[in-house]
Amino acid sequence: MKKIIVTMVTILLIGGVTSCSEDFTTNPREDGEDLATFFLEEENVDAAVVGIYDLMQHNYSVDWNSVFLVKQLPGDDMNAAGGNSDDQPQLQDIDDYANVSTSNQSIRSVWDLFYRTISLSNLVIENIKDSELSNKEQALAEAKFLRAWSYFELTTMFGDIPLRLTIPASATEFGIAKSSRADIYAQIKLDLTDAIAGLKDKSALADNFRASKGAAQALMGKVLVFEGKYGEAIPFFEDVIANPAHDLAINPEDVWSINHEFGPESLFEIGFISTTGRDWGNFAWGGRNENNIHIQLMGPRGDGIFDVSTIGLINGWGFNLPTAKLMNAFDAAGDTERKVATVMTEAELIAAGGAVDQSLATGGAVWDYEGGIRIKYATKEEDTSSDGVKELNYGTNYKLFRYAEVLLLAAEAYNKDNKDGQARTELNKVRNRAGLADVDASLAGDDLFEAIVNEKFLELAHEGQRFWDLVRWGKAATELAGTGYTAKNDLFPIPETEIEKNSELTQADQNPGY
Repeated sequence: MKKIIVTMVTILLIGGVTSCSEDFTTNPREDGEDLATFFLEEENVDAAVVGIYDLMQHNYSVDWNSVFLVKQLPGDDMNAAGGNSDDQPQLQDIDDYANVSTSNQSIRSVWDLFYRTISLSNLVIENIKDSELSNKEQALAEAKFLRAWSYFELTTMFGDIPLRLTIPASATEFGIAKSSRADIYAQIKLDLTDAIAGLKDKSALADNFRASKGAAQALMGKVLVFEGKYGEAIPFFEDVIANPAHDLAINPEDVWSINHEFGPESLFEIGFISTTGRDWGNFAWGGRNENNIHIQLMGPRGDGIFDVSTIGLINGWGFNLPTAKLMNAFDAAGDTERKVATVMTEAELIAAGGAVDQSLATGGAVWDYEGGIRIKYATKEEDTSSDGVKELNYGTNYKLFRYAEVLLLAAEAYNKDNKDGQARTELNKVRNRAGLADVDASLAGDDLFEAIVNEKFLELAHEGQRFWDLVRWGKAATELAGTGYTAKNDLFPIPETEIEKNSELTQADQNPGY
């Protein structure tokens, strides 16, 4: 199964468990199923697990509120852009570090959808943990991996958060206090320990969208690095690196090609399809269209401003433009091969037969434009379909966790654990794939760490990692100087709706500065 298609009622099962609402007191839906019998069938259990993946897909692509974009916005590798400074103001606020509201629509969407994902994971875990179904262990392992993933994303963005591990039976049980990030990490590691034991190797997966043992091992290592437990992280990375099912794509551009989906570099990937025939009449804003509308949102703006037809792109709506800082970093590193797969300067676009006419933009200048467009996750003609409206039918997958990131995390862990030889080995693998030479054999200590930091900036540009790395490294204030960033921005605000509905939270529980 190449893509995720949901055809069952699992999402209905969580209608009343994601928030404190009237759903706790109204009569059961007539189109629902009795939980006492639903999870007695193996096919229903598997359908419920696929429903968790579906919620993940929805969260990472839901038009203006995609967590994929929201995680990127505070970073120095991209600008929000769009039609003008008022285009999707909730995104502009995050990008500019100013006026980020506790009612920010995009931040609230990210929070709500991750907790919906956690709720369905909890539902599956609770209802099959004592069953004797043959697919019990696999289903438990997948549900726990997806719960761990969701909690890791949430605590990275929000810090201390409510730790929900059960389904509330009534409105009175919905209230739950925040848990510390340390406690969230502890639960994540418990879930990943079970996931590692129960998941299959990537080479043995029947459905390529499912989480593998290697994905769980890699995530465990990443969590430990974020905790600063570098020595403990290393064995997990070593297991992933030693597994022949994992490898780098041959060329940087192969990573993003539609012809290399779910390849050896991909550890965890969200699939989309380009064959649903969506048009302006049947496209559901905020709905599950199974195509990746977010790609259209991020494409170079049309209206005659960017002519990108000569490079095989379709015009989009202009969000997510690269910074000059990023483009200059590629040039400073002599990083030509990876740059071509990531960004394109205006001069390079014009040399390829394209054009830029800023006079056609609102106010006579493209908002947040610093002289280039993004090629990674671009609006490529080959990634969509003429069955319907091309702009609404992108089948571009999101590679959420890649082998290249594992190598760089391993390099960081080795460096911090005083094993610089091994750190250089893993760092050089990523550099060599990009067409760069090995780092100097004498590079060590803090100097080697800075090389790893720069390599992550280039390799993982526009993948939502940069800002959160800067925060945990204590580099945000330096790297983001002059942008409006303050320490307040290290975390997003807890949505006001959560504080209003959760009886165990008050305004005193809000993150500092909001």
